[in-house]
Amino acid sequence: MARYKGPTNKLFRNYGVKDLSNRKLTSSMRQSASGQHGAVRKKLSEYAIHLNEKQKIRHTYLVSEKQFAKYYTEAARRKGVTGTILLQLLESRVDNVLFRAGFGITRKQSRQIVNHGHVLVNGRKVDIPSYLVKPGDVITVKTRSAQYLKNVIEMIDMACAPAWMTIDKEALKVTFDRIPEREELDPEIKEHLVIEYYSK
Repeated sequence: MARYKGPTNKLFRNYGVKDLSNRKLTSSMRQSASGQHGAVRKKLSEYAIHLNEKQKIRHTYLVSEKQFAKYYTEAARRKGVTGTILLQLLESRVDNVLFRAGFGITRKQSRQIVNHGHVLVNGRKVDIPSYLVKPGDVITVKTRSAQYLKNVIEMIDMACAPAWMTIDKEALKVTFDRIPEREELDPEIKEHLVIEYYSK
């Protein structure tokens, strides 16, 4: 399945994905699933619960089904807690790092910023959103793109900057200091359900 390009409000109603372009959706929209029969409540099967959590995480980080499966395979290959490593890999994507740093209002916008070639990692152009940033990497913005990014940053509250990166708002520079710990990431994500999904 390709990356989702449909209405983002459906993602919120169906899976609880919160990274939406319209911030009002998360507070004012109905909580039932989308569609004609969305208001009908029925008990989900164990498989459906696992699948929904996988879809929620996948849509949150804007990755395709194939990409997500590759991240899971890589996480399972590494030593440590597979679910935590999976989230750490997703958090290390350069588009997500820009979003966390406040250089994009949504992950979609951050992804577009990378796609359009505005970003440098350690001085080298990176235009692939899935590029994995490593501890110590420095992300900067091309000079010609600086004013555009500054206009974006002015609309974002920088008070909640992640502890695992150093952000220089004036210089438009982000230093990825370390991999985040699990307790620093979204507590609403239930990655163990994803592990159970792929383990069957």
